Amino acid sequence: MARTPELVFSLSVLMSMIFSSTAQSCKSYALSSNKTFRACYDLPYLNSYLHWNYDSSSNKLQIAYRHTGITSSRWVAWAINPTSTGMAGSQALVAYQQTDGTMRAYTSPISSYQTSLQEGKLSFDVSDLSATLANNEIIIFATIGLSNTSTTVNHVWQDSAVSGNATQVHATSGANVQSMGTLNLLSGESSSTGGNDRIRKRNIHGVLNAVSWGILMPIGALIARYLKAFKSADPAWFYLHVSCQFIAYIVGVAGWGTGLKLGSESASIQYDAHRTIGIILFCLGTLQVFALLLRPKPDHKYRFYWNIYHHLVGYSVIILSIINIFKGFSILNPDKKWKNAYIGVIAAVAFNAVWLEGYTWYLAVKRKRSEIAGKMPHGMNGSNGVNGFGARQQQGV
Repeated sequence: MARTPELVFSLSVLMSMIFSSTAQSCKSYALSSNKTFRACYDLPYLNSYLHWNYDSSSNKLQIAYRHTGITSSRWVAWAINPTSTGMAGSQALVAYQQTDGTMRAYTSPISSYQTSLQEGKLSFDVSDLSATLANNEIIIFATIGLSNTSTTVNHVWQDSAVSGNATQVHATSGANVQSMGTLNLLSGESSSTGGNDRIRKRNIHGVLNAVSWGILMPIGALIARYLKAFKSADPAWFYLHVSCQFIAYIVGVAGWGTGLKLGSESASIQYDAHRTIGIILFCLGTLQVFALLLRPKPDHKYRFYWNIYHHLVGYSVIILSIINIFKGFSILNPDKKWKNAYIGVIAAVAFNAVWLEGYTWYLAVKRKRSEIAGKMPHGMNGSNGVNGFGARQQQGV
């Protein structure tokens, strides 16, 4: 019992350490080197914090950008974008530890996403640029001479791996594509709606295309191939097929349009394969819609060739759609449940296609046999134990 006060004291110290670590914020952080900053903001992504002093009379901005939970094998950057809210066009301050153990801090104008963060002069003046690495935390210090009088800036922050002394491209999903926003230098108010809005548009683009090209199109193909095997479904199957494919095309065009919008807003981010397949799909889908207007009548001599074209283009669209949707999943990197849900839907469509294929072949063979039997002379089916040869013998043939 004599050790109870010591135990209570130890627990108190431990709990205070836990709470202080979980409740860490920029306001409770004391920067070394006698640097003080009047304002700070806890950035919402990538364990980052921004401290600053802004002098409106000289339009000078003194900053300390802190990036915690970082190792010596990664680079960090903080940037101001004078022209937009994204990464392209941003003017970056970059820092990382070189292989010889020294810190390198430099400026890098970002012209496109596929960049290796080459050193270069920014569109505004930068002085007193330096960086430190201690306790898994990189801090970039700099003084910036802003080129305009606006007190609100678009800023971006980022991190990724370093190979040797070469910076690698950062990830294109999760927090790495959300780490942007606007900052009011006077009030300290910040907003990250720009990144969230872009993510929302990307999600809408993905859903529209997955539903249209990836689900409705295959279902429409199943309707055309298998419902017409049932005579009672004629001509209902045709109108169902056309309606399903037309709705898929309209929704797909909307998804394609959102993709174009995203591309125009993120000219620096290129997904060449996904974009190329999307353009091909739009062209083939549009060709199918207009080809319907040129559909020959069933007894026309060119109907056979039109059917070959229609089936070839239609199945090409379905295959390319599924491939491109999985490419979209790899770009968006959503929760695994969404990819699994789409795989489940495609598996269900494929399963139905397999058993319907077998069943329609069974109906076709059965119908063919019935037609052949109906064309035989009376008595050729061997009924009443007498076949056709026996009947001809009885008739003296």
